[in-house]
Amino acid sequence: MSEVLDLKDALERVQDDKELLLELYDIFSEDFVGKRETINDAFKSGNVSEFQMVAHSLKGATGNISAKQMHETCVALDRLGKDGSLAAAEPLLADLDEQFVALKAEIIKVKAQFAK
Repeated sequence: MSEVLDLKDALERVQDDKELLLELYDIFSEDFVGKRETINDAFKSGNVSEFQMVAHSLKGATGNISAKQMHETCVALDRLGKDGSLAAAEPLLADLDEQFVALKAEIIKVKAQFAK
């Protein structure tokens, strides 16, 4: 089982519908880019409510696709937003970027595995 993606859990969530899971991965990957820009802008401008709203959305999305590392980071970002203090957000946002790169690589592996 991968640290990046819990494929067993993800498949359970979609009742073993591999096509649906791949579609969810594609949708997440597309949506993430815009949400990542939005949360970064909110961080830079100190807009705590927007930061928390996007962090909360990402928390749910990463949980839905069983992206474990990203989910943990998004939980922490959501907590910062709820607490109203974004001081510790910068390293978490950097982690999120690294984790997204790892997730995309893992998704490529899953697509290859499902194509067999």
